[in-house]
Amino acid sequence: MLSGKTIVVGVSGSISAYKAADLTSRLVKLGCDVRVLMTDAAARFISDLTLEVLSRHHVVVGAATGRESVLDALACEADLMIVAPASANTVAHLAHAVDAGCVSYVASRMERARVLVAPAMNVHMYRNAATQANLDALASRGIVVIPPASGMLACGDEGEGKLPSVDELVDWAVRASVRVKDLAGMRIVVSAGPTREALDPVRFLTNRSTGRMGYAIARQAMLRGADVTLVSGPVDIPAPRFVEVVGVESAADMFEAVTSRASEADAVIMAAAVADYRPATRSASKIKKKDGDLSLPLERTQDILAWLGAHRTPGTRLCGFSMETDDVLENSRAKLVRKGVDMIAANSLRETGAGFGTPTNRLTLITAQREIDLPMLSKDEAAGRLLDELFSPELAATG
Repeated sequence: MLSGKTIVVGVSGSISAYKAADLTSRLVKLGCDVRVLMTDAAARFISDLTLEVLSRHHVVVGAATGRESVLDALACEADLMIVAPASANTVAHLAHAVDAGCVSYVASRMERARVLVAPAMNVHMYRNAATQANLDALASRGIVVIPPASGMLACGDEGEGKLPSVDELVDWAVRASVRVKDLAGMRIVVSAGPTREALDPVRFLTNRSTGRMGYAIARQAMLRGADVTLVSGPVDIPAPRFVEVVGVESAADMFEAVTSRASEADAVIMAAAVADYRPATRSASKIKKKDGDLSLPLERTQDILAWLGAHRTPGTRLCGFSMETDDVLENSRAKLVRKGVDMIAANSLRETGAGFGTPTNRLTLITAQREIDLPMLSKDEAAGRLLDELFSPELAATG
């Protein structure tokens, strides 16, 4: 996702400077060119040699004097700068454009890049009126201030001031680095995961969906600028950041959550594996084991995708999923027509790597005009291709 990007990591004097090593390593693994700048105070917490090895570049430490030409070139070519951790002292230098060292020097000269600042300091220092005024000044100039985490601090105090996890910092960096915001202003509802249909207080009927495909779609849409609501059944994967998540349990819950939001959405993408049937009755007490067989009467659940097709708001794009074991294309194209939607993403449960619980998928995107047979891709890549087609001008002309 960050291939070809240049990201500057600015490290200032904080006990959490050790996280810069993991942050640098993670960004490099995502394919970007990482350049590290350190204040003199940061070098007392973590070695510049460590960051040189991880970034594969020389690390500049301390003053900018005598290095202006190199730092000016870096400021021009960088796609993003993230200052993590940002001490109270460095925040003050950034707020007042003081060229106190290489970190503040480059940050003040960024032209086509955005700057992210992740404060990390003692809770009382963070709450201090001067620090808050400095952070407000940064935000007013378009610099993104990443909210600190709360918890037990290294000094023993408890409260705000912790540097967020490296996972969170990476998500902020990825979001800011994806410059193509072609879905900005779009409101997209995505459903994901399984539903659970209760039989009694102990048991329920469900399926093998893990939610990975729907979560990937939600994340990719968010990175491209969309305002995303993710309606999710019970899953064991972390929710993507910067996305509104609505947790549901049953097919009826999902029907209510999706249909109540559909009229305001520019697109609804039904990636969830919604139960087609539920127990006709739900026992208030645990059903006890008895001799002989047990029959479970089932009844149909409401078909969410068909309802959306029949009640669509003009201009809203609708996409459904079709996981089949036999006659994949025939069944999926029939579903496209029967449910009155713009696109069906079809895949086969029999194909290795394309079923539930895998990091990959192979989709065939079916519209009224064409079929696009995608190769086996990561679910993030497949999600991106799905969004490309759903929002293509060709589809919009007939949607």
